[in-house]
Amino acid sequence: MVIAKRFPRDQKTAFDAIMNACDRPTLANSALYSYSRGGSDITGPSIRLAEALAQNWGNIQFGIRELEQRGGESTVEAFAWDIETNTRQVKVFQVKHERHTRQGVKRLTDPRDIYELAANQGARRLRACILGVIPGDVTEAAVARCEQTMSANADCSPAAMKKMVDAFGEYKVTKEQIEKRIQRRLEAIQPAQVVQLKKIYASIRDGMSTAADWFEIAKPSAVATENPINPFPETKE
Repeated sequence: MVIAKRFPRDQKTAFDAIMNACDRPTLANSALYSYSRGGSDITGPSIRLAEALAQNWGNIQFGIRELEQRGGESTVEAFAWDIETNTRQVKVFQVKHERHTRQGVKRLTDPRDIYELAANQGARRLRACILGVIPGDVTEAAVARCEQTMSANADCSPAAMKKMVDAFGEYKVTKEQIEKRIQRRLEAIQPAQVVQLKKIYASIRDGMSTAADWFEIAKPSAVATENPINPFPETKE
């Protein structure tokens, strides 16, 4: 804190650094996510953009740390601290050492699995903490700049579309489901739709939504048998 007071941030320089970071397509492509609320799509800054904001705004400490493990769960803290203004955001939450799979609930005992689970669940809280200490107008300007960068660099080439399909495939989303979402074939996709799909992907990747929130997931149909059972069998007298 003493060093932060001796070397306070130059807000103009810090703001310019944030804008320059948002001009990078590699950051902009993962900087925004979308989620549905009341029938409308809402766009917000992802954890990647929040981290970039903190790094470039300067004099901010942030992170996720485990406080204790007890009874098959961890107590975890996400925090962001502006050591120059002494503004602090903290969120403490519980993480059960279990993962829900199609086969049911799986108990976790490997320390690495427990760490990754806590980190994944902490990312959303960390994002909220960072955004709580960054001025709102700075965040809004960064979001707008990332929108511009994504639109200017939207790649509609076949190679880019294949890469996007492969990325969504990790979440069991098919090319056909993507095309149904955008109401056209991928070969005819527009730059604005590429931008929107990238936001949706970031939302699913960061756990802000699920694939079922955006795409029509086919339900398994009943398979007819060769000799179906007659519900009204004939009886012999």
